[in-house]
Amino acid sequence: MTKRIRKAVFPVAGLGTRFLPATKAIPKEMLTIVDRPVVQHVIDEARAAGIEHFVFITGRNKAVIEDHFDLAYELDDTLRKRNKVKELEALLADLPPAGATSFTRQQAPLGLGHAVWCARDIIGDDEPFALLLPDMLHHTHGKGCLAEMIDAYNKHGGNHIAVAPVPDDQTHQYGIVGVENREAKVSKVTKMVEKPAKGTAPSNLHITGRYILQPTIFNLLANQEPGAGGEIQLTDSMIALSRLEPFHAVRFDGDIYDTGSKIGFLTANIAYALDRSDLGPQIRQEIERLLDR
Repeated sequence: MTKRIRKAVFPVAGLGTRFLPATKAIPKEMLTIVDRPVVQHVIDEARAAGIEHFVFITGRNKAVIEDHFDLAYELDDTLRKRNKVKELEALLADLPPAGATSFTRQQAPLGLGHAVWCARDIIGDDEPFALLLPDMLHHTHGKGCLAEMIDAYNKHGGNHIAVAPVPDDQTHQYGIVGVENREAKVSKVTKMVEKPAKGTAPSNLHITGRYILQPTIFNLLANQEPGAGGEIQLTDSMIALSRLEPFHAVRFDGDIYDTGSKIGFLTANIAYALDRSDLGPQIRQEIERLLDR
């Protein structure tokens, strides 16, 4: 019997240097997609998938993320006194339940693998967990990416990675997986390569920043030698884990926006705004007006 996925890890310790000077005082995860911080969109995805405990791997100057997921007594009281009922209810609805968040520090920027390893004591050594990279927004009008992955996990067990196709001439820019059936929604992973040389990729399916991992990964990360950039690379330990336990790729068919890049961030703002009934028609008109200049 597979153990239920209850916990999710969110690495939020990055410096956000591509968005300086905006991120000098504001964490990149708190930059807004329309009117919700990037990290809130990812938490929404996790909550919709049934995640109960949210583990944040933070760094210096990230306390505002912790504050965001806490009560703001002065603000709540002001909204209440001004009869801003709708706004207050929206804020309270976004709050995780008491005791459902944990925050731990990654004191040095030693890579994604090291950030995940920092969550080992909170996750424990006998429980699988989800990992969501907050930069990567998975936008869909149907079931969310993590919810689809948990469905696949409940059926197959083991480890799962979300994947999506990229043009063949771009595979060298991504972590790529080979699969038994690249057209299937869920398929067994046969190979995993980080940024393969041009012409050598086992498929055009890239890893999109959503994972379900067994706790075995922590022991592998603890002994993982530094890889590219002197960092502990998660992919290196996942390759080792794939020799011990089954991995499945879950194909995501929605849109993916890398909000860690300026183009991805701006495009996500447009896409999410167009989806909203209160903003979509107006923003469409404004875009058309700008394009007609």
